[in-house]
Amino acid sequence: QVQLRESGGGLVQAGGSLRLSCVASGRTFISNYAMGWFRRAPGKEREFVAAIKLSAGTTYYDDSVKGRFTISRDNAKNTVYLQMNTLKPEDTAVYFCAARMGTYYGSQKEQTFDSWGQGTQVTVSS
Repeated sequence: QVQLRESGGGLVQAGGSLRLSCVASGRTFISNYAMGWFRRAPGKEREFVAAIKLSAGTTYYDDSVKGRFTISRDNAKNTVYLQMNTLKPEDTAVYFCAARMGTYYGSQKEQTFDSWGQGTQVTVSS
């Protein structure tokens, strides 16, 4: 199993930007994994944000972040990123990195992913 550690969260004003990073460690490389980002807002269930396939050629986004967030990966650094622009107060949540070994077809379900990080808090003020 791969270990994941997120960073880059913080407090930002509405309209601002943040870039989250997720570094993978363990006896493997993220080139073997599809990678995703989820978030849990206060009082809500954890929800899908974005994902990227092994090849990095295909990305998936929830409609609520499409056009504002960009997921990318640097396999050489075992790192996946989530660039978040034009942030809104409703983006406030704990953001989690997730990994799935093997083939990924774009599922937005939590159970699709095998490994999870501890999360990083993102707070957007109005």
